[in-house]
Amino acid sequence: MRIAQVSPLYESVPPRLYGGTERVVSWLTEELVALGHDVTLFASGESRTAARLMPQCPQALRLSGTCKDPLAVHLAMTEEVYRMAAEFDVVHWHIDYLHYPVTVRERHPNLTTLHGRLDLPELQPVYRAYGHLPLVSISDAQRAPLPFANWIATVHHGMPAGSYRARLEPGQYLAFLGRFSPEKRPDRAIEIARRAGLPLKLAAKVEKSDEDYFNNVVKPLLSTPGIEYVGEIGEKDKNEFLSNAIALLFPIDWPEPFGLVMIESMACGTPVVAWSQGSVPEVLEDGVTGRLVPRIEEAVHAVQNIHSISRRRCREVFEQRFSSARMARDYLRVYERLAKGPQPMLDDRAVEVGQP
Repeated sequence: MRIAQVSPLYESVPPRLYGGTERVVSWLTEELVALGHDVTLFASGESRTAARLMPQCPQALRLSGTCKDPLAVHLAMTEEVYRMAAEFDVVHWHIDYLHYPVTVRERHPNLTTLHGRLDLPELQPVYRAYGHLPLVSISDAQRAPLPFANWIATVHHGMPAGSYRARLEPGQYLAFLGRFSPEKRPDRAIEIARRAGLPLKLAAKVEKSDEDYFNNVVKPLLSTPGIEYVGEIGEKDKNEFLSNAIALLFPIDWPEPFGLVMIESMACGTPVVAWSQGSVPEVLEDGVTGRLVPRIEEAVHAVQNIHSISRRRCREVFEQRFSSARMARDYLRVYERLAKGPQPMLDDRAVEVGQP
């Protein structure tokens, strides 16, 4: 098939450091190319891919430091994709609703994977206004705020099986990986480690919007004995960081759409202790790949008894359910259905989420 992948431009594909959506776009793109498909990637200029790259800006917007209006760059990209749409059997968008005023004009098969939270009230009129455009969710839980939308499939994320190596020996510390933000609750992670009497390493970035939270809530806690902030890490450092951990702490306080770090941890053989919100129960199997907890007290007990979780089994579940090969096959089934012609409300659950 001739497939266009349209990535956000905030990070390169794959990202140099943090960047969940762009990382997933990279994994999917490379897997589709490996399967023999003709893939065109719309992304930032320094992106690395085996697909045909259509660069939309010289550098990724977040790290370049020169872009004052990222919306303008994305709108220009949507127009270029529209002009080229006839070259593709399907256009796969990953930039939320930004392309809708353009896409609504075209009759070429397209789909949009939504990668973020959908519980914001401002989103309701947007998805009602463009309610016929086909959407893919990254978890069933993600759909809850927009049950009326044209959901055509749920496809869980997947990553290359060879990306990380699993460590089967017990780790030395608890780990927190992601963003320092109120919804990710690093303060909870620090409290869990303190009560459990275990060291904690935090690898996270600070967004501009979260600077007040970091300075007022998190930063004062980083001087707690046993707590170490290692900064923002990239893909090459994640394997060592996660595989050497006793467990990954995922103490979220929001309706998590997927939680990519959970499958990264499982790939390293490291179990996850997570709050049971949003997609977490779909991704994490309680007692198999980690523990689902409702409060700090249960989380402390879980990490103190995490040895009951098999690190080998964590890796096996990752390979069975969360490989990029499985993700690509799931999306190809969706592409093939769309390419046959207009089929409103396509979701017949033909794509079984998270299955090999």
